[in-house]
Amino acid sequence: MLSTSEWESLDAVGLSELIAAGQVQPREAVETAIARIEALNPALNAVIYKCYEAALDDLEMRDGRAPFHGVPYLIKDLHAPVKGMPLTNGSRLFQGMVFDFDSALVARLRAAGFVFLGRTNSPEFGLNVSTEPRAYGPTRNPWNREHSAGGSSGGAGAAVASGMLPAAHATDSAGSIRIPASANGLVGLKPTRGLNPYGPHRGDGNHGIGHEHAVSRTVRDCAAILDVTAGPDVGAPFFSPRPQKPFRDLIDEPPRTLRIGVLATRFDGTPVDPDCARAVDDAARTLADLRHSVEEARPAFDHTALIDAMMTVLIGQLAPLADGWARQRGRPIGEDDLEPMSHAVIARSRATTLPEFIQAMAVMNREVRRLAAFFETYDILVTPTLSAPPPKLGVHATDEPDADGILGQLFGLAPFTGPFNATGQPAISLPLSWSEHGLPIGVQVVGRYGEDGTLLQLAAQLEAARPWFDLRPAIAAEPA
Repeated sequence: MLSTSEWESLDAVGLSELIAAGQVQPREAVETAIARIEALNPALNAVIYKCYEAALDDLEMRDGRAPFHGVPYLIKDLHAPVKGMPLTNGSRLFQGMVFDFDSALVARLRAAGFVFLGRTNSPEFGLNVSTEPRAYGPTRNPWNREHSAGGSSGGAGAAVASGMLPAAHATDSAGSIRIPASANGLVGLKPTRGLNPYGPHRGDGNHGIGHEHAVSRTVRDCAAILDVTAGPDVGAPFFSPRPQKPFRDLIDEPPRTLRIGVLATRFDGTPVDPDCARAVDDAARTLADLRHSVEEARPAFDHTALIDAMMTVLIGQLAPLADGWARQRGRPIGEDDLEPMSHAVIARSRATTLPEFIQAMAVMNREVRRLAAFFETYDILVTPTLSAPPPKLGVHATDEPDADGILGQLFGLAPFTGPFNATGQPAISLPLSWSEHGLPIGVQVVGRYGEDGTLLQLAAQLEAARPWFDLRPAIAAEPA
């Protein structure tokens, strides 16, 4: 197996290059990741399902020419079917659900050579900015185990930040890639709507609000993984073209000089935590030093109306999902099957009328158009990813049936991410700062629709100017 120092010196691309050169054997890489998970997971609870033997058996049948042959990977326990692997969506209700196929995105990851070692923890239905499901317990932040690892891809974030493996699958319907990227000191891109596939089990990813990609330690991993997953699947309702060059090659080139708007407050002008505002100010200075045109700017749209409409659309999907599985397993949903907030949200889903749903779609369209108009003037918007550093565990519990109160609390912490799920624009969280207490502070960088290449070029430029790769939580040193 690789030593801790050897393992931590590698991102997924670096590991794949050593495997391709014969300097590391694929089985050695997978067994190192397994050892890291076994050593670190008891303290973090990032991985909730393990399939090591199946992974090693699968490795023996793989094509060694695939670009990520032998690189270990984890799939989030939300939305992503893997053939033969349980998918519970963070809920006791769905325990026992197993698909007999890979989703289109998972199939592309498998074809690229990634080896699936299990699933990462997710809050129930992804309905939390903190990963604390009753079904599996809380995931702890590697930088401070009393704090949240974010959500809903908190298990993925903690796994990568702690050094279990270089990158992991993640999903994002209101910030669930970017929030844990910020909380754990990682790179997290929500790609443009339709760039990565949704199907075949999902039609349009909650009307284009939901997205899938990854959390990683480097921008080049983010780009290289996107190269192997991007492109529509058969019957896709959305399409976003890829650039002429691979994303991995594009990031070796600097972006053109960009006009960048910077917002260090909430969209309504109220302040955020000083650590988060400082992170944006520092990023703005770095961008100016890189010769971009940088100025304070604020998009003109109704944030509250957009988020309320978006949540009506998202919540509207939940009752059919839960009721469909209840019928399939042959018994109704019981009190103990779901967390109190989920019961409340599903009750709201059932109570939402068709006219209310259609009206929410109309409101979302109106505010999306207003927000997107900002990008007729600016190439890029820079904001905090979160309004405060990662909270302590328990602050965002879902053990009360007060859906309005809890959702308001969640969007109080993450007001910046959800709007760009609605617009479908690419948005990335970069680990550019740390709080005075040593917790990661992410900065969100948003690009124009379809300009993921430009956004990744700018992210790589910031990574070179403000490198973060060697910043690691102390827990990463624990395995022998």
